[in-house]
Amino acid sequence: MNNQNLTEQLEVTTQQFKANSPIEAQIKIGQMIEELQKSGIASGKQPGEKAEDFKLTNALGRDVILFEELAKGPVVLVFYRGGWCPFCNMQLKAYQKILPEIQAIGAQLITISPQKPDHSLSLQEKEGLEFQVLSDPNGLVTAKYNLLFDVPPGVKEVMEGIGLNLAEYNNTSKWVLPVPATFMIDESAIIRSSYVNPNFMQRQSPEEILQELKKL
Repeated sequence: MNNQNLTEQLEVTTQQFKANSPIEAQIKIGQMIEELQKSGIASGKQPGEKAEDFKLTNALGRDVILFEELAKGPVVLVFYRGGWCPFCNMQLKAYQKILPEIQAIGAQLITISPQKPDHSLSLQEKEGLEFQVLSDPNGLVTAKYNLLFDVPPGVKEVMEGIGLNLAEYNNTSKWVLPVPATFMIDESAIIRSSYVNPNFMQRQSPEEILQELKKL
């Protein structure tokens, strides 16, 4: 799998998921994706709109403020589900590989999930991530980017069935998730491009990120 690009890795994992998951679980997850696509949440914040500022805690417990980071250069802002999600882990590992190229352009990578900082730190150390991994308790910032949704009861049952208590994992009472998304934000805090996909098994490729960054 090391020689495969991110899209190929995600496809292999998708096929493994389909081969190993009960049909009932696949149906419930498929319904969730379809409902999200119909809801309009798939658009998220749009290119040309101003990014929402935020102050969130990173894996080491330090505050990170978006607009302060934008004063240093463009930001690739990534919303992901959490370290429990294999698709997210593949995405972040693939983005780590292009981090030197992102930095060479003068930009930086910032990622956000609802998980508590302890899990963010574990993920950062396990995967050797050298970019900011921020925690968004209860998804308040995620909601500002029009990406937050409540996990449907059927999918909640599926997650509990595999031993994942999402609310507990995120240290909150809410079962909420972000739609996976990537935004390119320039120094004036304008969103220049966006990738928002309710199908969590698909992510923006590293190659596309670099192409979009070079347009800034």
